[in-house]
Formats: sequence, C-alpha cells, structure tokens
Amino acid sequence: MEVALTMVRLRWALTLATLRKSTWQTIGYVLGIVFGIGALVGVGALAWFLGGPVFDMAGHHIPAGWMYGVLHVAVMYGSTFAGFIILFIQLMLVGDGSTMAPHRFALYGIPDRKLQLGMLLGGLSGLPAICGTLALMLWSLAYRWMSVGMVVMQLIAAPLAIITMMSLAKLVISASTTLVRSKRGKNAFYLIAMIVFIVLCQLPNIIDNPADSGSLYDFPSLTDLSVADALSWTPFGAAFQLPYDLLTGNPLLFVARLAILAVTWVVCFVGCVWCLRHDRVTVGGAPERAAKVRGIGAFGWMPDSTSGAMSARLLTYLRRDPRQILLFVMPVLFVALFALQSRGVTIVIWQGLIWGGWMMQMTEGNGLAYDGRGFTLEVLAGVRGWDDRRSRMRVFASINVIYMVVLGLACFVLTGDWRTADGLLLGVTFICLALGVSFSSIGVAEITNCSLMYPVPSMDKPFSTPQGRAVAQGLFPFVQLFGCLIPMLPTILVAIVLVVADMGGWLWVMAPVGLANGVAAMVIGSWLGGKLLDARAIRVVQTLDSFASLQR
Repeated sequence: MEVALTMVRLRWALTLATLRKSTWQTIGYVLGIVFGIGALVGVGALAWFLGGPVFDMAGHHIPAGWMYGVLHVAVMYGSTFAGFIILFIQLMLVGDGSTMAPHRFALYGIPDRKLQLGMLLGGLSGLPAICGTLALMLWSLAYRWMSVGMVVMQLIAAPLAIITMMSLAKLVISASTTLVRSKRGKNAFYLIAMIVFIVLCQLPNIIDNPADSGSLYDFPSLTDLSVADALSWTPFGAAFQLPYDLLTGNPLLFVARLAILAVTWVVCFVGCVWCLRHDRVTVGGAPERAAKVRGIGAFGWMPDSTSGAMSARLLTYLRRDPRQILLFVMPVLFVALFALQSRGVTIVIWQGLIWGGWMMQMTEGNGLAYDGRGFTLEVLAGVRGWDDRRSRMRVFASINVIYMVVLGLACFVLTGDWRTADGLLLGVTFICLALGVSFSSIGVAEITNCSLMYPVPSMDKPFSTPQGRAVAQGLFPFVQLFGCLIPMLPTILVAIVLVVADMGGWLWVMAPVGLANGVAAMVIGSWLGGKLLDARAIRVVQTLDSFASLQR
C-alpha cells in the first residue's frame, strides 16, 4: 500500500511541478477547474430542482409513480451512455502516453499488483475523478422527495460508480495497448474506436423521433422500463441502481448489485495486471512482418518537379497515418448519420457533404506536426515555401474533388433526387458548396500549419497524448476549423440574401459562387502560407524537434 500511496503523491508532485514550470499549463489547469466547478453547479442545480420543485408537483399535478419511472429510466440510460463516452474519451485522449503510464516505471522493479494499484489510485486522485465523485454525490439531492435512505445510499454509491468507471477505463487502455501490436491492427482499432465514439455521441439524436406525437405520459414505455432494468445489471448501471433497490426493500437485489461491482473491480484489476506482465515478457518479441513494396508508388505518376515529389511523399504518408485517415471517413459518416435522421427530407442528407468537407482538413491545419522531422529535409534542400504549399494543396484538393463527386453520386442514389431536374440541381449545388468549403479549409490550413502548431501523438501510438501545451492542443484546431468560414463570407452573404428575399428558386446560384469562392480562398491561403513558411522555416524545424521529444 505504501508504494501505491507514493505513486499518488508522485502524481500530484508532477502536476504541481508542471504548473510551476509552464504558464500555459497553469492556465489550462485553471480552465479545467472552472469547467469542473461549472459541472458541479449544473448537476447540483438540476438535482435540487428535481428533488424540490418537482416534489411539490408530485401528487398534485403530476403522478408520483410516473415521475419515479421517468427518473429511473433517465438515470439508467444516462449512466450507461456516460460510461461508454468516458471509456472512449479515456482511450482517445489519454491512451498509453500519459506521465503515469506503466512503462515509465519499468526500471524500478515494482511488483505488477502494487504498480497497478498505484496506477488505479493515481487515477482516482485526479481532478476528473474528484469532480465526478462530487457531482454524483450532489445528485443525491434529486432523491430528497423519495426517502432519506435513497439520499444516503446515493452518497455511498457515488464513489463506487467512479471506481467502476476508472477500473473499466484502465482495463480498456491496457488491453488496447497490449493486444493490438501490429501497426495495421492499431490503425484499424483506432479508426473503429473513433467511429464508434462519434456514433455514440449521435445516438440520442438518431433514437429520438420528433415526428412521434404521443402523450407526455406515454414515456417511459414498457420497453424503456425493460431496457432500464437490464442496464441496471451491467457495471455501468449497477451502482446507480443501489438507491432504488434500497427504496424497494429487496436485500437480495441490493447484494447482487454490489457483487456485480466487486466482480467488475476484480476482473479489471486482474486483467490490467495480466497486461503488465504480458508487456514485460513479450517486449522486443517477434518483429512485425515487413510489407512488400512494388515500384515507387506515387512518385512514379506525380509531376516531375519539386512540388510533385513532395506531393508523392505526402500521399505516401497519408496512406499509412491512422491519425489523419479518420477525418477522411467523416463525410461518409456525416451522410450516414443525417440519413438516419432525415425523416424523408433529402436536403438533410445533402448537408452532410458540407459538414464532412468542413472537417476533412482539421489535421492539415497542423499538417507539419503530423509530418514530423521529415520537414527538416525540405529546409536543408532549400525548398521554397510556395512549392511546399502547392504540393499539399494538390494532394488534398484532388482527394476532395474525387471524394465529394463519388459521395455525391451515392447521395443521388440514396435520395432518389436524380429522377427530377430540381433534384439534380439541388445535388449539384450541395456538391459544389461542399467542395468550396473544403477548398477554403485547405487554404486556411496552409497558413495555420506553419504558425499555430501543437504536439500530436506518434504514428506508432495514435492513442497516446503528448505531454505539454494542453491549451494549444485544445484551442488551435478550432482556429483552422472556424477560420475557414471567414473566406467563405461572400458565399454566406449570398445565401442570406436568397433567404431574406425568399428566392428559393435561385438556390443554384450558390453552386458557382461557392465553388469560385473556395478555389480563391485555397489559392490565396496557400500563397500566403508559402510566404509565412519561408519566413518561419528555421523556427518550424525547432518546434518540430521539441514535439519529437514529447513523443518519446
């Protein structure tokens, strides 16, 4: 136990040392505390309202039994959904690259069980776990109108739920790091995990159907109650069910839920210990099978010029980089999600092209950081900034054109708009708008990726999180994401005029305007980015060297 407590003290010592060393880290930590306090205030206010004013309505204007059912179903659904989201956030944003990662203690000879216990306690002593525990304890205020026993039980269940979430998160991170060894397996796992996370975030919108017009008291249905009862037997819902078991007075069910939690903790702990032992025994094992190379790939058909060679190198990198390949799935994902929510309105599906084109270039906004030290060779060779920007513009613009045209044809088949002239015009308009937005995003990205740079995980560990510059990692991507809307202001103004003047029949005007606007933004942005890159080339190389040290 002494080793575990030492690791907890080490966690906070490292945190305080980082805060003293880095002003930006201090600002980021303060922002985290502010957001945590805001979450506590929000949960406390909601719980107070449910346990106070709503109590006054129970038995007077609203049946108490119906309110109990709604609250129970909402708690079970919410806890399960939040549990999955927390697991994916831990997996994507923390990964195996944090300061307290197990491999950083390999030289100290700490027994696996003591090391894992220290890792678990270190996670439970962090700011997110503390805020989560306090928030769930404040949720007990929502049960004031039911019984005092439920309030007390929720206070006890709150830390049990956090321990369960943390145990599951540690197991998922350890298993993903241990079991997925090959680069191809890591790439596939990363891509699948991110897609599942996005779908989970959209699941409430997909399930909710505003077209259903039933009575307020039709919710929860028998199906909702059955699903909530089933979720209460899972690790995500067992802790939240404890107050309700106390209210019903069934000791067997109460003990069964506690047993589920205990078994979950043991299984997760044993699984994490096994992963630690497996990593130690198999480190430096059989090397990964080398891939067969046929020819020179993209170098054989790209233009025979400086920018053509760099375009071929960039395209070769993109094919092997799981960190960037995900965003090229976004347009398909957006179209699929909007199709599930379209309710027969085809324009809802077509807008998925614009959203996808808008987000496709997010990683290009930090493209030089993803390239890494390969950029140093360009500087040593004296490559002009315009040649670099033109090479990147060529690759991403070509990908966007082919992608959007093919996906647009798929949307025609999906919506059936190819059958009518108006439908064809609508589809072509949205395809052109999507291309315009994506071109504008490329132009802005060519400016930001050599000026507003931030650390990225290594290609071999796409789930890891580089330490340092947390504020930059959190804010800089949005500069490129929202900055690309500024060059598109002419198109936005045309759209506003058409709406205000009620000129829906002239919607096709948006196609040439949006496309020309996007092309102009891309060319001007790339030219400005080339000038900026010429001025900052040495500084960019120094920044990339510092980023590389964070990935070790």
